[in-house]
Amino acid sequence: MDEVSNKIRSFRLQQNLTLKELSEKTGLSISFLSQVERGGSSLAITSLKKIADAFNVPITHFFESYKNQNYYVKKADQKPFQIESSSLFYTRLAGEFSGRSLEPILVVMPPGLKQDNVFNHPGEEFFYVLEGVVIFNVDGTEYIVKAGESIHYPSNLPHFWLNPLDHEAKILGITTPVIF
Repeated sequence: MDEVSNKIRSFRLQQNLTLKELSEKTGLSISFLSQVERGGSSLAITSLKKIADAFNVPITHFFESYKNQNYYVKKADQKPFQIESSSLFYTRLAGEFSGRSLEPILVVMPPGLKQDNVFNHPGEEFFYVLEGVVIFNVDGTEYIVKAGESIHYPSNLPHFWLNPLDHEAKILGITTPVIF
């Protein structure tokens, strides 16, 4: 439990959140969150899920051990995956080590894909279009980003993206916080 408590506190500080702000995001009391961070209170899985959602990380983030640091990611270890109800294909490009705050990913967008949801969350997003064209809508403004061009914006602004062409687009993305 101490490792989980330390990770919660560390991640909250990395995101420059006060206990009050985390309390507002999770619906958990400030005193409870403080006790959890100090290791003075046990944590139900439902409460940990609320905290993970507030940080935009998977719940497994709090249980991962980085004792075996892995800085190098071989091509053979890069496995594309999809998130449920998404047509995007992601490939994690990051190493594994304690305190990692960047999430480099390769994103493949199928032809004609438009996200149905508008997102906003803490952090930053940087995307470099490797192939194709992607239209990024950030805070109501459309940016047509072509191969060889990039876009970088704060993730707290409402945003979504689409592939307007009849062939896939490939994008290198680097985001914070770590999400996969």
